Amino acid sequence: MSAVSQPLARRRAGPRWSLWAPAALLALLVVIALAAPWLAPYSPTQQNLLARLKPPGFVSRGVTYWLGSDELGRDLLSRLIHGARISLLVAFSSVILSGLVGTTLGMMAGYLRGPVETVVMRVVDIFLSVPAILLAIITVAVLGPGLINVIVVLALTRWPRYARVAYGQTLGVSNMPYVRLAAFMGARAPRILWRHVLPNIIGAMTVVATLEFGLMVLFEAGLSFLGLGVQPPTASWGAMLSTGRNYLATAWWIATFPGLCLFVLVLAVNLIGDDLRDRFDPRAS
Repeated sequence: MSAVSQPLARRRAGPRWSLWAPAALLALLVVIALAAPWLAPYSPTQQNLLARLKPPGFVSRGVTYWLGSDELGRDLLSRLIHGARISLLVAFSSVILSGLVGTTLGMMAGYLRGPVETVVMRVVDIFLSVPAILLAIITVAVLGPGLINVIVVLALTRWPRYARVAYGQTLGVSNMPYVRLAAFMGARAPRILWRHVLPNIIGAMTVVATLEFGLMVLFEAGLSFLGLGVQPPTASWGAMLSTGRNYLATAWWIATFPGLCLFVLVLAVNLIGDDLRDRFDPRAS
């Protein structure tokens, strides 16, 4: 075993806490989001104006606000739990949609070449030349705010990242002998892409998806912060941050706890992406 492969073998043989710890944290957040109706102590939209802007641990009329209350007297803990559903739903949906579109177009451009490559990659260059968050803001402003529109907009603005990676990976795989042999035997392009190209680039695409997941969470929070995301009274971490910024001096908990939740979620996903990148990179030591 060479000197380069020995550290890699030791790293893969040992316990992968750098992967399992953030994966367990992400799984916990997903479980909390799915079980929000049963875990939340109160309704996220229930108002109590007599208990508005109360600090964590405040008790009013038999109701304990463990993380405090917001400007309308709503329980912050309940809104955080329900807000996780929105952030995770937007992230998962937009990543899946943009990944399908971008990976498919990238593989077609890398394998078919010619006019398909020219058109797809020029469109990718155009999309990448515009800041993603600016493009998302403009599109949402035109289509209107809302959960479905946010998912569609984020998917449409992020698919070029997948297309660029899939294109480069497909260029290398398409020159492999088994791909040429399959084409020589009469296999059509869709079958070659599905059976021979995709399995060999799925690792790289998975890494891109994990890194994009964290960006989708931040973009959704940014759009909600600007009032272009999920609309009230639906709980959203980004919308809670937007509201909390007006009360930082008097009610710091309204913005602090949603911000911590976003930090933990993005950190967990980015750690997973870094670990998967090291695992799929044979040159890593």
